[in-house]
Amino acid sequence: MSVAAELNRRLAIPVIAAPLFLVSGPDLVINCCKEGVLGTFPSLNLRTVEAFEDWLVQISGALADHDSAHPDRKAAPYGVNIIAHKTNKRLDADMALVEKYKVPLVITSVGNPSDIVKTVHGYGGLVFHDVTTPDWARKAIAAGVDGIILVCGGAGGHAGVINPFAFVPQVREFYHGAVALAGCISDGRSVHAAQALGADFAYMGTRFIATTESMAGAPYKQMLVDAGPTELVYTPAFSGIPANMLRQSIIDNGMDPNNLPAKDHIDLGEEFNHEAKAWRDIWTAGQGVGAIHDVRPVREVIDGLKREYVAACHSRLGTEAA
Repeated sequence: MSVAAELNRRLAIPVIAAPLFLVSGPDLVINCCKEGVLGTFPSLNLRTVEAFEDWLVQISGALADHDSAHPDRKAAPYGVNIIAHKTNKRLDADMALVEKYKVPLVITSVGNPSDIVKTVHGYGGLVFHDVTTPDWARKAIAAGVDGIILVCGGAGGHAGVINPFAFVPQVREFYHGAVALAGCISDGRSVHAAQALGADFAYMGTRFIATTESMAGAPYKQMLVDAGPTELVYTPAFSGIPANMLRQSIIDNGMDPNNLPAKDHIDLGEEFNHEAKAWRDIWTAGQGVGAIHDVRPVREVIDGLKREYVAACHSRLGTEAA
């Protein structure tokens, strides 16, 4: 069985909840997994390695308890995002814990994932890597990853610029492994559309920020409800890598979104560096923000995704039959 088929078999809907910097915590991850969506979080959401271990214990323990109580409805697996870039000084220590707790899915970003792949494959886990161009996809495949995440134009956070209608078919010309599609996906119809285009999974971030279980503050969540896709600024000003940020949050922090300072280097270090502090107050979103009209519990969000996804699948099947 392929990686995509085996992983999808453990999900109620083909969705990965993206690891959200300073937003994804145990409550969000655990509740996503209990509802059949693969929940993830960045290791650098924690101040220390010890705190990262505490989260791993909490999440793995809660999911094990759930599976014991519901053997006929086991939770989806969970994942951790690891920054593979050389500026991540915690890389070795965090990977030691990933290996210790046998994290089912490791999502790597920014850098060469080869060494991480070796470690994770050593205990039977999977590695998916974020990419924004076909060339980066080829490099990730060469490094031995189990899947690639195509971060398209309009995605939240560190996003690419390629339209998914161009990106997915081009990558499918040379890659037949697991593919997740990120960018502008906020409802079940879009999840179905991602699969119709050739992806195996939808990779959703912004919709899960606007949930009661996320660690985002109330003003951030309300800004998502109020915002639309034209209210984003695509800029490398905060980490050296272009990202989509909410224009109003930039203004609220005394900066001109049309005249942001240039940044000539990548800095993705630990949580409490200057860039991380900026991300705490200057908020990200993807263009799918326009489809978010309220803040709901994870269960309600995922129930809605399931209904919309099933309806879209049935609609397509009915059209094909006709």
